[in-house]
Amino acid sequence: MSEIITLTRNNDFRRLYAKGKSFASGVIVTYVMKNRTGNIRFGITTSKKIGKAVLRNRSRRIIREAFRSISADLKPGYDLVFVARGKTPYVKSCDVLRSMKKELKEAGVLN
Repeated sequence: MSEIITLTRNNDFRRLYAKGKSFASGVIVTYVMKNRTGNIRFGITTSKKIGKAVLRNRSRRIIREAFRSISADLKPGYDLVFVARGKTPYVKSCDVLRSMKKELKEAGVLN
């Protein structure tokens, strides 16, 4: 089982935005890129376009919960960044999970 690490450094996010492949749905955008470590590294971004702090935090919680439930099925060695969209704070985590599964399957990260 590979370790799941949270991305925190700005240049990691920038590298994924610049060089990673993106997959978008109405609820989230997923950036995927292979990394050299054998671990899964992931980050969540919510901009001020989402709304005030309460809505941004809800978006992060929903995305984190969806990721937690799918993380055991992921192939190791990938960096992932999930970007919340305007709809994200208003949907349930099962809707985000559905979009996340679709995007990660399309990216070839899901077993």
